[in-house]
Amino acid sequence: MRYCIADINKLWVTLSETKLQQKTTNLMTDKLITLNKLNHFRKKDKFSVSAWEERGLNPSDNEVCDRLQNLFNDCADNLIEAINSDFNPKQLKSILKKWLDSIDSSSYDTEERELICDYFDQLSKIISVDFKNNLNNWLYGKVLNTLFKVTSFLKGQEKVLETLSQNCTKCNSKLETFIMRKEEGIPDYSWKIIQCNDCNEYNLLSTGPNIKEYRFGNYKSIEQLPKIEFTEEQANTRLQQIKTFRK
Repeated sequence: MRYCIADINKLWVTLSETKLQQKTTNLMTDKLITLNKLNHFRKKDKFSVSAWEERGLNPSDNEVCDRLQNLFNDCADNLIEAINSDFNPKQLKSILKKWLDSIDSSSYDTEERELICDYFDQLSKIISVDFKNNLNNWLYGKVLNTLFKVTSFLKGQEKVLETLSQNCTKCNSKLETFIMRKEEGIPDYSWKIIQCNDCNEYNLLSTGPNIKEYRFGNYKSIEQLPKIEFTEEQANTRLQQIKTFRK
């Protein structure tokens, strides 16, 4: 079978267009995923009583919680507009920095500042920008942040007191929870619905009492169900609902 140059060129153009369409489709899919995550973040009650209790802390007063809730919602709206306008990562990071800089860290106590940083960290991961240094500078100041970096380098990694582990109910991957700090008297406030990073299956987690601080392993947190409102059976029912409707 013979092909003329015109046929070969036509075939090359077709292949190039197909690759371009596939690349465009992938970009659109990534964009939709990012927008969905930002919308989910916006809808979340980020400073509810259960959000504070999850960290073993007493809730701040309503005025502080409402102010921060509105600030983070406005920040998320700003990022959604930017994503829809196809801003690049540098521009997105600039937006995040603008909102962080608008908060006077001295107006908040240590626990409030840490929670603020946690939520900015979540946003930075959603839009895929490295924001850790900005957060550490805001939280500790540039001088202390530099000192902490040196200290961290000398001491090595943060110590894990205990590791909780359970297997994913779908792919059997280990879902580990790293306990960093413990304190007697902290109740186990909630059931946690988590999502495996390997297969995206939803699982139910209960960490137990006396946990002051912990880190996620191979999963992400989806929803917290207060134990004063949900029995284990009810938590499992909610888990099944999520498995059914979020496929």
